[in-house]
Amino acid sequence: MMKFILALLTMVASYCSAAPQLIAHRAGTADAPENTLPAIRLALENGADAIWVTVQLSKDGVPVLYRPADLSALSAQRGPVSGFSAAQLASVDVGETFTADSQSWRGKDATIPTLDRVLREWPETFFYLDIKSPDADPQMMASRLLDVLEQTHSLKRVRVYSTEDKYLQALAPSIPRFVTRSETRTRLADISLSHHCQAPATAQTDYWYGLELNRKVTLVEKFTLGEGASPATLTWDKEAMDCFRSQGNAHILFFGVNSPGDYRRAIMLGADGVMVDSPRQFADRAR
Repeated sequence: MMKFILALLTMVASYCSAAPQLIAHRAGTADAPENTLPAIRLALENGADAIWVTVQLSKDGVPVLYRPADLSALSAQRGPVSGFSAAQLASVDVGETFTADSQSWRGKDATIPTLDRVLREWPETFFYLDIKSPDADPQMMASRLLDVLEQTHSLKRVRVYSTEDKYLQALAPSIPRFVTRSETRTRLADISLSHHCQAPATAQTDYWYGLELNRKVTLVEKFTLGEGASPATLTWDKEAMDCFRSQGNAHILFFGVNSPGDYRRAIMLGADGVMVDSPRQFADRAR
């Protein structure tokens, strides 16, 4: 049934726009231990067009792939990534607590790799690099990241993202990056609430935006003697897409696309890329 639905969606896409780039979130976090070599390998085998990985700095200042704030979230080890050297992290098994289809990943090379190793092992693959380093100095992160990208000749096949503006602002001009999440969210909210198409904060030729297809937020209304809060959902529609595309060459990636319905919607809206947890779920889509 899934194969039929995806084939139908791709047929619809041929009348509307090109099928979006399929991006493996954390290298396919639903299919294999996230941000690991086996996960990247499996995601590419399952047809992922690009890989999204999470980058932190080790104790010795080496960019490595890991997302949570503490190692205990995914392994038997405890402590922040910044408390261990890259060599020590290479022996931390983040697969021992992960299971998929009743398969254990313990002892299957699902350890914490360096970004350098990943870029060298897959020299033709495009990578999105998500900086989530809770205690790293932005300038240090930017410097070490630039070193790796230059040494592996990867500047033309990466793009950097972060939920924290400070990490993007510290990057060298030669490193491709997304528009900050705060600007993207603000512009989308302005369209949704006031139908106002706000211009980008900085004038340039290419803009890369990334945000959830549906993002739960809290609207806060300020009163003279207090405030009121209401849950809401920011979502993309044709008005939002037209606005973002009216200013320069806009590339729009949707996060959290994990169902046929969301994939169909992304196609109809003309998204440039969709980030999925399970590339395997979409492996049968027409290419």
